[in-house]
Amino acid sequence: MQRKITAKLQEWKDTSAGKTAALIVGARRVGKSYIAENFAKTAYQQYLLIDFSSVDEEIKELFIHYNGDLDTFFELLQAFYQVELPKRNSVIIFDEVQMFPPARQMIKHLVADGRYDYIETGSLMSIRKNVKDILIPSEEREFPMYPLDFEEFMVSIGAEQTFASLKRSYEEKRPLTPALHRKIMTMFRQYLIVGGMPQAVQTYLDTKNYKEVDRVKRDILKLYHDDIYKHADKDALRVTQVFDHIPMQLSNANKRFMFANIKEDARLREYEDALIWLSESKIVNLCYNTTEPTIGLTTRMDVSSFKCYLGDTGLLLSQTFSEKSLQEEEIYKKILFGKLEFNEGMLMENVVAQMLTAAGHSLYYYSETTDRMEIDFLLTKNHITSRKNIIPIEVKSGKNYLPNSLNKYRTKFHQQIDKPIVLYTGDIAEKDGITFLPVYMAGLL
Repeated sequence: MQRKITAKLQEWKDTSAGKTAALIVGARRVGKSYIAENFAKTAYQQYLLIDFSSVDEEIKELFIHYNGDLDTFFELLQAFYQVELPKRNSVIIFDEVQMFPPARQMIKHLVADGRYDYIETGSLMSIRKNVKDILIPSEEREFPMYPLDFEEFMVSIGAEQTFASLKRSYEEKRPLTPALHRKIMTMFRQYLIVGGMPQAVQTYLDTKNYKEVDRVKRDILKLYHDDIYKHADKDALRVTQVFDHIPMQLSNANKRFMFANIKEDARLREYEDALIWLSESKIVNLCYNTTEPTIGLTTRMDVSSFKCYLGDTGLLLSQTFSEKSLQEEEIYKKILFGKLEFNEGMLMENVVAQMLTAAGHSLYYYSETTDRMEIDFLLTKNHITSRKNIIPIEVKSGKNYLPNSLNKYRTKFHQQIDKPIVLYTGDIAEKDGITFLPVYMAGLL
């Protein structure tokens, strides 16, 4: 599968020249290890991969006893793995480096030594037990990695030229032909079902069987549960409660996460560490309410009011419905033909959050109970000016849309607003100062 992060790693290699290590972070099963090794094979004369999830104790001891004697360290390392590493044309991969923090701390000295390049991969890189008693190296350049976005999905299914047409349409703000729009919407609905986890996408490519894809996704969900109980320590129960409640919370009208739905007297302070754990693991994408939609959205966010989206919409679908209900209620068929009358809004909003996150955006929304106004997402323009820097976005799964909240928002914050956007299932259109875009263009914003 072609992943955009490969080009970013190549740019890092070309510009860094060994002065930083690449740190690939992301949820489990998004393909971090595969990308690191595949890049190493194609971009370097030689590579060495150390997998800290299964590494021998002898290797761990090298990092403890020879961190001040790098000549001996490299000699023993190459002898153990029976590989010869040419200087300045080899890379050493620290896979799942969070499982052995002393190796991560040693990056500072290894980079300064300059003989080789280094790529680290890991999850939960910032939680307390994974950074306890180590000095986090400043020589790391972080590369977040997510499930396949819609463009990567289209390339995987052989629709690269179709995406090129889609991108031109977005850039020129001209509608696609009805036939092409229908074709891309079908692909997008396939993406809603399959999601972007590489193993699920590969299963879809191999079988075209949604039932088989669902089995893969359920295995990943079970892996996440196992990881929670293995790594979340004292917070495991609360992390599990938050994780398991995501579908129910997103099915609510306003989609805000309410701890009272977990238990009546629950409060944020009880679950704050659980939210941090899920966010650090990249399993979820948190979207915070901003109390004043101006340039500094971060400085105005209300941490007690947020939405919690699952990092992959394909996983959300399998988490929401049982295997039996997916088949008996013909959920796949209803999604593919746009006939899902319940939970489609939840899936659409979640996939937009997923696409915006993959495109590098932080997630914010705006809500005001007094005027009964809620805007699903707020983006800041790339080029900041003295006014009109915020782009309000509404996501609509149906064909009918009344811009009540958006019009109230435009009236109240007209000085801060750039052109508002509605993401929906139709083609590109302009109406009453609002840009209507197909939902599959969310990743291009």
